[in-house]
Amino acid sequence: MSTPAELYRNAIDLNRFSNGVAKRIARTYNDLILDAVDQLRGIDELSAPSKAARLRAILAQLKESLNGWAGSSTILAVEELQGLALLQSEFVEEQLRKALPIELRNQIRSVQISPQFAQSVATVDPTALNVVSLSDDLQAAVTGAPATFQLTAAQGTTITLPNGKVLEKSFRGLAESQADLFAKTVRNGLLTGESTDKLARRLKGRLRFGQPGSLRQMAQAGGEVTAVANHQVMAMVRTSINQVANASSQQVYEANQDVTKRYRYVATLDSRTSAICQALDGQEFDYGKGPTPPQHFNCRSTTVPLIDYKGLGITPPKPGKRRSSDGLVPANQTYGQWLSNQSKAVKADVLGPEKVPYFNRLARKYGPTKAIRKFVSEDGSELTLDQLKRRYPSGKAS
Repeated sequence: MSTPAELYRNAIDLNRFSNGVAKRIARTYNDLILDAVDQLRGIDELSAPSKAARLRAILAQLKESLNGWAGSSTILAVEELQGLALLQSEFVEEQLRKALPIELRNQIRSVQISPQFAQSVATVDPTALNVVSLSDDLQAAVTGAPATFQLTAAQGTTITLPNGKVLEKSFRGLAESQADLFAKTVRNGLLTGESTDKLARRLKGRLRFGQPGSLRQMAQAGGEVTAVANHQVMAMVRTSINQVANASSQQVYEANQDVTKRYRYVATLDSRTSAICQALDGQEFDYGKGPTPPQHFNCRSTTVPLIDYKGLGITPPKPGKRRSSDGLVPANQTYGQWLSNQSKAVKADVLGPEKVPYFNRLARKYGPTKAIRKFVSEDGSELTLDQLKRRYPSGKAS
């Protein structure tokens, strides 16, 4: 069996989308820390009572600001995840259509995404005692709408991060722990006679307002209360995006089981492939009966549908001769190997024109398989939801 090249491209695009969303959230967080550090510098000249009062005010304001950041970050994430769910489901529908002869393409069924799906993914704790069925799920139950044709809010409540928490709770926990860390670091530093300038450098590192570069570079420039937090934001956002993209894809596959009855777990873009993803890579499962990504934080694994050509009574296309497309990646060939053999134009379309020389250098040094994994790991490129929509017009591959 072979894998559509567009699904690998989609995985790279999703990684870049997560870079963009995470960077927006982390930058807002960093600015709050930088503002508090700047205020901290101004207390050196104050007398002891005034200094203590001013310090309490700074710490209280930071705690309040970070709590607000957690709420606004959740709202932003919900908006982005909802848009992604719609886009990804349409993209996968189009990939299934492309796998079939023209006369069979109209049998591909669409999946309706609940307007409250992403909200439930990000905010509803499935372990809470008062979990409720939201309106769209009640309506589906009353009207008898087929579950496999919908991605409902109730299904969203079953999706959590690998540690069992939802995104909203994770943002709030991060805000609380970092406010406490900032306060503890400042108090201990002042008690030991550390100057505010030295303390400021320890708290923020080399980070500054409008810090250029990728989120990874921002984290590397940061200090004790920004670097780790930035990495945590990236892990939470990337994992949530992977969850929603895979949930949307799986629901489309399940709605079209007369076309595809099984899927393959693919871990080839996971640059730090965990033991569990290594074991799952290449395995095939029936829909609803096997594991799906993410299996861990920062998981970049995905799933691909296995078209039931025999059941449909049609001849499967050969690698490189896929209908209405530009190729398949043979099952015994990694995406890096396939991409390495493509033209400069194809590489530019997948990686971006300015990234092709870097990938080629990696391929020469490490080989194409390791090169694509290393590339994805280090790629700080960003895509917005609008850019994804333009890349896949109307949710369909261009």
